[in-house]
Amino acid sequence: MATKLQNLIGWVLLILGLAIIFYAIFNSYNIFAGKFQPPTVFKIEEKEKTISPQKEVVQGPKEETEKMVGEKVQEQLGTMIPKDALPKLLNLVTWSILAGILIFGGTQISSLGINLLKK
Repeated sequence: MATKLQNLIGWVLLILGLAIIFYAIFNSYNIFAGKFQPPTVFKIEEKEKTISPQKEVVQGPKEETEKMVGEKVQEQLGTMIPKDALPKLLNLVTWSILAGILIFGGTQISSLGINLLKK
């Protein structure tokens, strides 16, 4: 009786561990193929710019030039790198770590089931 119960628990653990592994692999494939979105962990909220009346400071040509160059650099960086690129990358890295943990856990559960089946 004990060996039948042990075999049953071994098979259940083996199938459960394999199901966890296949779930992680299937979702990883769909996320990296673009069919699913990764879980949203990181999100950048845009702040509204409020224009407050400030005193006009008389600037020299050097300060004006530096200000214009800084604005142009920010504008060019904004066109090269999309605003949501960093959160997407961090969400993909987070999913990759989670998938690794799921695969590791599924492997451990399956190995427990295999050990019970061997006894």
